[in-house]
Amino acid sequence: MEFNAPAGDNLFDQAKIVGKPTPRIDGPLKTTGTAPYAYERHDVAADQAYGYIVGAAIAKGRIEAMDVSAARAAPGVLGIITAPDTPPVGQHWSNIAPLFGGSQVSHYHQAIACVVAETFEQARAAAALIRTRYTREAGQHDLAKLAPSAPLAKGGGGRPDQRTQGDFDGAFAAAPVKLDATYHTANESHAMMEPHATIAAWQGEKLTIWTANQMIAWSKGALAQILKMDAANVRVDSPYIGGGFGGKLFIRADAVLAALAAKQIGRPVKIALQRPLIANNTTHRPATIQRIRIGAQADGRITAIAHENWSGNINGSGGENGTAQTPAMYAGANRMTANHIATIDLPEGNAMRAPGEAPGHLALEVAIDELADRLGMDPIELRILNEPEGQLPGNPTRRFSERNLVRCLREGAERFGWSKRQAKPAQVREGQWLIGIGVAAGYRGAPTMQSGARVKLDGSGMVIVETDMTDIGTGTYTIVAQTAAEMMGVLLNSVRVTLGDSDHPAAAGSGGQWGAASSTAGVYAACVALRRKIGEKLGFDGDAATFADGRIRAGARTIKLTDAGEMSAEDAISFGPFKREYDVGTYAGHFAEVAVHAYTGETRIRRMLAVCDAGRILNPLSARSQVIGAMVMAAGAALMEELAVDTRFGFFVNHDLAGYEVPVHADIPHQDCIFLDTLDPVISPIKAKGVGELGICGPGAAVANAIFNATGIRVREYPLTLDKYLDQLPAIA
Repeated sequence: MEFNAPAGDNLFDQAKIVGKPTPRIDGPLKTTGTAPYAYERHDVAADQAYGYIVGAAIAKGRIEAMDVSAARAAPGVLGIITAPDTPPVGQHWSNIAPLFGGSQVSHYHQAIACVVAETFEQARAAAALIRTRYTREAGQHDLAKLAPSAPLAKGGGGRPDQRTQGDFDGAFAAAPVKLDATYHTANESHAMMEPHATIAAWQGEKLTIWTANQMIAWSKGALAQILKMDAANVRVDSPYIGGGFGGKLFIRADAVLAALAAKQIGRPVKIALQRPLIANNTTHRPATIQRIRIGAQADGRITAIAHENWSGNINGSGGENGTAQTPAMYAGANRMTANHIATIDLPEGNAMRAPGEAPGHLALEVAIDELADRLGMDPIELRILNEPEGQLPGNPTRRFSERNLVRCLREGAERFGWSKRQAKPAQVREGQWLIGIGVAAGYRGAPTMQSGARVKLDGSGMVIVETDMTDIGTGTYTIVAQTAAEMMGVLLNSVRVTLGDSDHPAAAGSGGQWGAASSTAGVYAACVALRRKIGEKLGFDGDAATFADGRIRAGARTIKLTDAGEMSAEDAISFGPFKREYDVGTYAGHFAEVAVHAYTGETRIRRMLAVCDAGRILNPLSARSQVIGAMVMAAGAALMEELAVDTRFGFFVNHDLAGYEVPVHADIPHQDCIFLDTLDPVISPIKAKGVGELGICGPGAAVANAIFNATGIRVREYPLTLDKYLDQLPAIA
């Protein structure tokens, strides 16, 4: 099925099941510890052995020798795979450095060996006996030193990633009010609870991996390419994932080494990448340096805006584009964005929740706040004054499909008590605490991808949905079940959903905030096909019939759904070119209140609010969880999260959950989330968008702006740790 025009009125507008707050149907498994995550699937393959990965101890250079004799003689050892004895594997579009093999070391903790033994403890003990001799090469590990000479990244069609409209230089020079500021964001870790983990088993030439992965179809193809085998002989199964945030979009070393080791020893092998290796061995969000220049008239109208971003990555590939949201955020005829990528000898940077927009908002939305301060304007009124009208600024060929950002800001201000804010900083005090509130706008694109499903009737009234879509803790099982129940006219407990198996039809997968909108549309397409097939069998028009309460009403006839017997239909949704005419996005108004201790500089968040415009909300209960979870991550980025780089030796020093600080319960008090529930007919037949990444786009800037409102101190380097402003507090105290 092709979605080739905006959706009209349809049965989802009745919202009998879709749109209702619904507890997650996988919740009981999660809360009782019975959900089978990848490493815990003891029953999928008998006689599993344990693998333990050894990571490189240098950031760049060569392995000159590796002595594994003591490890081979250790108790319980079944086999050892070493990188120098293995041709490089992993040169796939999702990996910018080999995942394993060869003597060249490209980054710290690159996998260089895997020991397989009867028990985990035996594998770990033997791995410690491996002795490796390296030749270290000099590397470049400091983004600040590399940024001035970093070339422009490659944009669409391989062109330099720089966009200009109008005459920015002239308009900026002529503006009576100017801002020119540079912001720094840190390298960040996904820090998901579940490590990267895989069980691999071979049956002849066929390989099955039970793994933790967000994108099943991608990974099936990638693994086949990496191992140089027919994709038809690869099965990937990932029904439950304990968090990913983009870190599990692609096949990583655990899956490759489990497959290679299982082949070598002739037994299934399970590997969980140990926590201290994850930060350096897998991927992270790269640091950025962002320069923002804004010129405005005295009344606050923006006449010139430029956003330049510098980031780095291994091999000069990818990076973090902090300018991603800027073309859609504010009006202004004279504009420039540019994205530079340096070649830096650190572990691979890749997608992390809202790549680009998350750190981009930390700069842009603080810059808008700074401009408001210079103008003496209310920050919300400045944003509303510069709201684009109907289309992308300077791009008359693309109009907004649906945009209610002003509503988000207005309703959020009313709900949060914005009118009580003191415009002059450092004016509100409670004992030794300085109190401030801040605001930020949020934007995140709402893409869709082709997505398929298979829907079955089992003859007893049960509807079965099969798709390789994944659930990374987002509530996919539930919204897929709600969609099928709405389409087939049954109760939610009459739907059974199976996810994450590459033997099922390929779906969008979880990433880029496209999962919910795409996967439910794919289930919709399969249900349409099944309704038509039922109609053909029983003699009515499946498109015109009403499916409700386990019955089908077709004209004067009423038929039980069970009369259709056992039946199956499969289809996928694709999205037509009409969508190119639209910018399809999600929007939010984010608010935060903080308290900063006047003498110690300690910052405590007191409350947070997000007001979200994201189309039809399929399940307000799980959507709210998505948004407040993203707000927690944004608070972490603002106040504490940083992978600290040792620029001498080229690695992340705090590569475990003891040294990498993330928010805990005591850091996050009251959070609130409001959905406008505004339908967007351009996005899909269901008119629903994702929210999982919108929630991280803006809250961190709201926290930063609240700290300024509390103290009058502006810090432009994240995270906003107290050492960066403590010396300025005594005058305030």
